[in-house]
Amino acid sequence: MQPLIDNARLFGQRPEEFAELAEGQSPQVLFITCSDSRVVPALITGARPGELFELRTAGNIVPPYASAHPTGEACTIEYAVEVLGVRDIVVCGHSHCGAVGALVRGDDLTAVPAVRDWLTRATPRPSGTVEDPAVTEGVQSHILTQLLRLRSYPYIEKRLGERRLSLHAWFYEVHTGAVLAHDARTDTFEAL
Repeated sequence: MQPLIDNARLFGQRPEEFAELAEGQSPQVLFITCSDSRVVPALITGARPGELFELRTAGNIVPPYASAHPTGEACTIEYAVEVLGVRDIVVCGHSHCGAVGALVRGDDLTAVPAVRDWLTRATPRPSGTVEDPAVTEGVQSHILTQLLRLRSYPYIEKRLGERRLSLHAWFYEVHTGAVLAHDARTDTFEAL
């Protein structure tokens, strides 16, 4: 913890670099990814403060749209689209994902009931090779399911129809640093 504290102390000693951030934010991208500590959106994209609006959830799950019972995730997505006017949404899954791996393997999650219940929102259950420690196939199919889920949000469907929003599916390999993007024409993930 001490190295993090030391860096935080130094970070706050450069206020002139951050003064303009007090005027507001206007990110162009909502970046939805996993809570996994190995996935760092600003590091992957090179984004500076104010350039990405981030939503991090276990397994980068986008919950079903339910206006009567909104979730924190749905509120974040709505704010990004309706208030900030983001033009792009990236759903970025990653290799070696514990959440998707647990789903693919059918792990017993009774010891972590909140995690178990959260992962039920990942329906349909991702398919993939149980023996693959990177869980590549499972994560990639899961990412596409989350994009479909986003399309069910009425304001996203509207913006897509107006060509004011684009959705992107990315797969980050934690063991190589490579980022692959889904190509709808070939239905494959290819290097960016």
